[in-house]
Amino acid sequence: MTVYRGFDQQELDREYSPSTRAADFDAELAAYAAESRRALRELPGHRELRYGPDAPELLDYFPAARPGAPLHVFVHGGFWQELGKEDSAFPALDLVPHGTAFAAVGYGLAPRWTVERIVEQTTSAVRWLVDHAAELGADPERIVLSGSSAGAHLAASALLDERLRGRIRGAALLSGVYDLEPVALSYVNQPLGLDPARAAALSPLRAGRAALAALPPVVLALGEHETDEFGRQQAEFAEALREAGVPVHELLVGGRNHFDLVFDLGKVGTVLGAAVEALWRS
Repeated sequence: MTVYRGFDQQELDREYSPSTRAADFDAELAAYAAESRRALRELPGHRELRYGPDAPELLDYFPAARPGAPLHVFVHGGFWQELGKEDSAFPALDLVPHGTAFAAVGYGLAPRWTVERIVEQTTSAVRWLVDHAAELGADPERIVLSGSSAGAHLAASALLDERLRGRIRGAALLSGVYDLEPVALSYVNQPLGLDPARAAALSPLRAGRAALAALPPVVLALGEHETDEFGRQQAEFAEALREAGVPVHELLVGGRNHFDLVFDLGKVGTVLGAAVEALWRS
C-alpha cells in the first residue's frame, strides 16, 4: 500500500532512517559527545547560560579570544527527540581558535515537549543570543545560524520569526527536513504525535513566498550518502528559497553522510567550512 509519493510504509520509514546510509553512525554520535566534552575541557571562557525559565532552556557559549567576533549559533538534530547541547559543542573546537564565538542551543525533547514548543524554545534562544551578543563579546551584525537534520528544521523555523528579520547574517542548514508531512506518516512520528494540519503548519517549505523572502543568504548542504528523501527535501527547499529571492548556496559534500557532515561545519579547508565562513564575511 502506497503511503507517500510511491513509498510503502517500510520504504518511507527507511527513507527517514539516515543511519541506513552511514557505515557506523553509533561511532559518529559517540564522537559528538566525546569531542563536545573536549571542547568544554579545553576551550577557555565557556559559560552555560539560561535563555528561558523552563529546565531545558539552556545554551553553552564559547567566546572568541577577541571581542567583536562573529558568532556561530548551532542547533542540534536528533529528530526532535534525541541528543542535547551536551552533544553539540564540538564545532567550537574548530571555530573558536579561528576567531569565531560559538553557541550550542539546548531545547526540550519529544514526547515531553511538542514540536511547537521546541520551535518556540529554539527561536527564543536565537533571539536571546541576538539581543545579548554585544555583552557576550560578539558582533551582533555577524551572527550565523546553523542546524543539522531536525536542527535545520528548527533553525529555518526560527528564521521565519518576524522579530529576527534582518538580524541574522546567514544560515547553514545541513541535511534538513523542511516539509513534515512525510515525517508525520513515518515511524519518526510516534513520539511527536503530529497530525496533517500540525505537520503542515510546522513546515518551513510551506511558509509561503513572502515569509521566505525575509530569510538571509542560506547554505544548504547534504552529504553524498543520504537517502533520496533528504535529497528531495533539500532540493525543494532550495527551489522555494530561490523563488522567494533568497541567495542560496547548495552543496552536495562528497564522502559525507547525514551524521558526519556536521564535522565540517567550522573546518578550514572544507567545502562546507568555506561556505559557512563566507556567510559572515559577505
